[in-house]
Amino acid sequence: MKITGTILFFLSAVCMNAVDLAKMSFEKDILPILQENCFSCHGDGEAKGDLSLDGFKTANDVHRGYKIWEKIRKLVLANEMPPQKKKKRPDAKQRALLTDWTRQTLDTFYRTAPPDPGRVTVRRLNRAEYNNTIRDLMRVDFKPARDFPADDSGYGFDNIGDVLTMSPLLMEKYFAAAERIAAKAVAVPNADGRIVATPFQNFYFRYPAPPKLRRNAAEGFVRTFLARAYRRPVRAEEVRRLMLLAKQVVDDGASFEHGIRMAVVATLVSPHFLFRWEFDGAPKNPKAIRSLNEHELASRISFYIWNSIPDDTLMELARRGQLRKNLPAQIRRMLRDAKAQSLVANFTGQWLQLRNLEMHQPDKRLFSAFNNELRADMRRETEMLFAHVMRENRSVVDLLDANYTFVNDRLANWYGLKKVKGGQFRIVSLKGTPRGGVLTHASVLTLTSDPNRTSPVKRGKYVLENILGTPPPPAPDNVPELESDAELKGTLRQQMVKHRENPVCASCHQKMDPIGFAFENFDAVGRWRTLDNGEPINAASQLDSGEKFRDATGLRKILAVRKRDLFVRCLTEKMLTFALGRGLEFYDKRAVDGIVKQMERDGFKFETLVMGIVKSLPFDMKRGEEGGK
Repeated sequence: MKITGTILFFLSAVCMNAVDLAKMSFEKDILPILQENCFSCHGDGEAKGDLSLDGFKTANDVHRGYKIWEKIRKLVLANEMPPQKKKKRPDAKQRALLTDWTRQTLDTFYRTAPPDPGRVTVRRLNRAEYNNTIRDLMRVDFKPARDFPADDSGYGFDNIGDVLTMSPLLMEKYFAAAERIAAKAVAVPNADGRIVATPFQNFYFRYPAPPKLRRNAAEGFVRTFLARAYRRPVRAEEVRRLMLLAKQVVDDGASFEHGIRMAVVATLVSPHFLFRWEFDGAPKNPKAIRSLNEHELASRISFYIWNSIPDDTLMELARRGQLRKNLPAQIRRMLRDAKAQSLVANFTGQWLQLRNLEMHQPDKRLFSAFNNELRADMRRETEMLFAHVMRENRSVVDLLDANYTFVNDRLANWYGLKKVKGGQFRIVSLKGTPRGGVLTHASVLTLTSDPNRTSPVKRGKYVLENILGTPPPPAPDNVPELESDAELKGTLRQQMVKHRENPVCASCHQKMDPIGFAFENFDAVGRWRTLDNGEPINAASQLDSGEKFRDATGLRKILAVRKRDLFVRCLTEKMLTFALGRGLEFYDKRAVDGIVKQMERDGFKFETLVMGIVKSLPFDMKRGEEGGK
């Protein structure tokens, strides 16, 4: 009876669980495996792929290099390292020992480390958050941040606190925007005392009115407006300062309404509006932690899901101290609200890099049918699939292997789908077609291509980075580009053989290229094809971990089943980074593990992912800071 290597590895791992791993040592049990199987490339002065194991002498060294060892464990567990072509590879028992010991020693390290929600920099609103906040604060769809400087990105997202700096130019833009917004939001009576209509839902005061009545109305407006703008209860002193500002404007000869306008301007340029402050009750000891108060929690949740301020429902629940008790219902409500489209656009735009589609320009000589309308359709298809998974609380694995998609007639024609008429997007079945999941969407296929041809390297790298969370190391310097001579014969895959013969390139290409080759039946703008340069396309290949497939459909099945855990963990880490506005650290590993385990129990449902993040320690708690208030 023939037993596969995978089954042998599984049986060995089961046996290994019976062994007391705690009694094993790095020096006696693990280091010899590395020296025997890994040091030819990664030890004794060798550092292939920028990985050197020479510095690891003890378990404490492994703890300090936890990021490297998490990657090593993933690669060995997936049977990707050492590479299949290496003659000297660890046997099933050695692999089980290496991965089990690494898992246990790192889990012990994570588990025994003090709980730490991490350091979160006071975060400036980015452009999307600013626009959405103005929309919801002023009750109008107005985008004043359109001419703001672009936000910097970190860890793949543009809401990372450490990179959201405040420049003098941006401060000028904030002042100009605040004045423009206030001018439209607070209507000033014209000469005959009537309110002049504007596109905004205006704040106005009946005119004329007794001074005391106007003052009381203004104070009520300022208190309510400040609380919504600052996302928390406001102090009497804060209201008093704005009322004094408004009074000073009136005393200088301006109208009462101009005084209110100035109060609005002052609010919109205040650090308490422009930044997401969480200062109330913060521990002074940086080793101490506390739960967020309910207004802080409401703000974090709303900026995570809506990229905007909390609505009245969230604020009222927070005021009554009832938000945590009602989290499941509120999360469900928020994900189905139209404002959750901001999560769809901003998260997929950066995680799946859909924003890059706007800048990608396919060669017009080769792809004359490609236009901006089609570009927009491509992005919308991917966003609609993500939104469907979110709003219908489907398994996130649908993103990899859904047998349905969303198209209009233009995109359906691009795909060769029949019986789709009209510009309205609708859900259609993909059964019997070679498509399924975001990796066969024209958006992803186009942005991972070169302007004049497909790029198996870019497509493979994209999957490793954004789907599996196992990015390859940076390409070495002075690697020659693939020749673009029009006289080259054969398919692109055949042309790449010479490029891969370079030993400097081979180690990474054997991970990326098989994945990219699977999608060669899709051209550089996502259309189906069977020929490349006049010759039949061969999309069959074998992953570095040993799995074989014939085409993109076969690869999708491997990703959705055999590599599912890698995908779910990658998605969880990406979304937690987005939700926290910071990069993840070793102390976040427990939170990620807990979210992934809960998703496994619940069928990988989208709401479980979001609820897990909202209830996690790094999201729901705050670390003290030196000099905190």
